[in-house]
Amino acid sequence: MAGSPPEALPRELIDEPGGGALFGILAEGLADRFESRLCDVYARLFAGGIAAVSPLGSAAELVARYERTRRPRMVAADPRRVFVLSRVTLGADVAVTSVLLDATKRRFPNAGIFFVGPRKNYELFAGDERIGHLAVNYGRGSLAERLMVCDDLRTALDVPDALVLDPDSRLTQLGLVPVCGEDHYHLFESRSYGGETARTLPELAADWAAETLGVSGARPYLALPEPPLRHGGIAVSLGVGENPAKRIQDPFEEELLRLLSGHGRPLWIDRGAGGEEAARVRRAAERAGVAASFWNGSFAGFASIIAGSGLYVGYDSAGQHVAAAAGVPFASIFAGFPVPRMFERWRPAGPGGRVIRVDRPHPDYVLEQVRGCLPM
Repeated sequence: MAGSPPEALPRELIDEPGGGALFGILAEGLADRFESRLCDVYARLFAGGIAAVSPLGSAAELVARYERTRRPRMVAADPRRVFVLSRVTLGADVAVTSVLLDATKRRFPNAGIFFVGPRKNYELFAGDERIGHLAVNYGRGSLAERLMVCDDLRTALDVPDALVLDPDSRLTQLGLVPVCGEDHYHLFESRSYGGETARTLPELAADWAAETLGVSGARPYLALPEPPLRHGGIAVSLGVGENPAKRIQDPFEEELLRLLSGHGRPLWIDRGAGGEEAARVRRAAERAGVAASFWNGSFAGFASIIAGSGLYVGYDSAGQHVAAAAGVPFASIFAGFPVPRMFERWRPAGPGGRVIRVDRPHPDYVLEQVRGCLPM
């Protein structure tokens, strides 16, 4: 990032137990800057790593293919099947992947459309009869373990009369892994698309859909299996996706819950991934002395709670994008971003929503900002 990248990935990062650092620090660190220069660094380093542990092609071949497919080009074919790859993370599938699904449905009204990814992600769109599911389980571990999905992907996707749309998916290692022929593969390289602008990822995905599919005005959406129950309460998520930089230090969370409970609406709090995160959330509620309902199920279930609420409050996470897509007023507490462009790209936009940009993560300051978002 400082301008002196290594010639190759260190073997200690390629093999276990280095996978967490390889993806959580290096890959995300390069991607979250949204710089074209760092996209090139990522492509060179990860192509070399992929070539070292798999027979998918030489590093030079992988980079050359990536350079060709990253350039937007209009889809001319009329496919029978369209495969839209999951971004794997839930928030990105709402903010980005759903935009491509929306555009695809309008561009190809007679095609079979398939969401390719984990079941928990597909559940956000399972209520849409136009969207089928091609189940893929993406492993979490070393680079080699994460590439194990590639053979199954190629078998399923490299078929006649098909189109593959890749929204910078981790399934293809951000467009580096060939899963079908180039003629029916299109990569939305979200990390460099939009250049120096301050546009959000949903806006850029819509621009790319217009440029590639000829469909204007595509938007993020949800299609949950059951219509949400309109409860009018406040949905709260204090999850940070294993990134502690997104948190505001104690006693912010208990003070936040105390503030929200003072508005007389029922609180629904997501327990997140369980473990320490769930324990942290429950401790905050206990210290605040508030009565709340805790959600301990699927993310789609909590998305239904968000969609039925009168207000959503949470850190930068999947919940903010669900609220924006569902048209629910929200207060998104956005902290821990490494550069301003990451904030610009990932901030949600929706009716009645407000994103609180946290440059000074002091609990009292942030709490005052949240107070200004609440209805009188």
